[in-house]
Amino acid sequence: MKRKGKQTWKFSEGVFIASSATAVGPLEAKGPLHESYDKTYSKLYCEESNWELAERRLLTDAIEETLKKDHKKQKEIDFLLAGDLLNQNVTSNYVARQQQIPFIGMFAACSTITETLALGSVLIDGGYAENVICATSSHNATAERQFRFPTEFGGQKPDSSTFTVTGAGAALLTNRPSPIKITYATVGKVIDLGVKDPFNMGSAMAPAAFDTITTHLEETKQDISDFDIIVTGDLSRIGTIVLRELFKEKRIDISHKHHDCGVMIYSPDQPVFAGGSGCACPAVVTFGHLFSEMKKGKIKKMLVVATGALLSPTMMQQKETIPCIAHGIVFEAGVMET
Repeated sequence: MKRKGKQTWKFSEGVFIASSATAVGPLEAKGPLHESYDKTYSKLYCEESNWELAERRLLTDAIEETLKKDHKKQKEIDFLLAGDLLNQNVTSNYVARQQQIPFIGMFAACSTITETLALGSVLIDGGYAENVICATSSHNATAERQFRFPTEFGGQKPDSSTFTVTGAGAALLTNRPSPIKITYATVGKVIDLGVKDPFNMGSAMAPAAFDTITTHLEETKQDISDFDIIVTGDLSRIGTIVLRELFKEKRIDISHKHHDCGVMIYSPDQPVFAGGSGCACPAVVTFGHLFSEMKKGKIKKMLVVATGALLSPTMMQQKETIPCIAHGIVFEAGVMET
């Protein structure tokens, strides 16, 4: 059976990461993971005339560098699965227009990258495709303009706020053996515990991450010790505390295994409030730093659970609570490079 329990898929036919690439903005390029990115920009405009075009360039860079690494052309790719934070997925739509690859637009807020990886793996494992690109992007200034206040406004934020990562990540999934293999995906449920504060996304998303991690462990009959590392997408410092407390209530200490991309991507002295967030946050950390660690043999099995807050400015103005979701992907060491 390819289905384990109600929410988890097992990929038995072989789904592999052929290549991956990342592109980031100036603040990310100055962070502790700077050596793991393929392309960096010194300014938020990324050599473009506005921020939305800058985000398109980042996503284009990530996709084209991914293709270049595996010596592939666009015509050799069966599907492009991508999404972003902007209304109607406009960044992904316009980039797909340029790439001319059959396109499936997807949205799960900041958990979009694991959603695309889950569906991409189904296409590969089911024999419906041989080469699938999964990609996502975010940009600090475009997200601020849409969801909060324009950067020029200069409004003050609480310390619980997260800082949208400027960047993009892409990965090429294939049925050809490689050093990194995708073995499981767990599709999350929408969880809403009543948080209304859009400046405290970590607390809102932590219960969704907890639900997906515990569901994955139960349905695959594994425990924390079976993984070298368990990574969440962008809970950042506040959400990390909440997640670990939720596990403590079940008498499970996850602290020695758990890391959060929103904490990893920036240094403590960088002006990012509680840490990083955004679609690019789990994408660039996973496809850059974590994949590099796997190829070096330092990580042999990891569960990556990207988290997303499924809100909109309209819903916040109507005083709605924030529904959240988290999707999980298991990466394992495949055929090691010689």
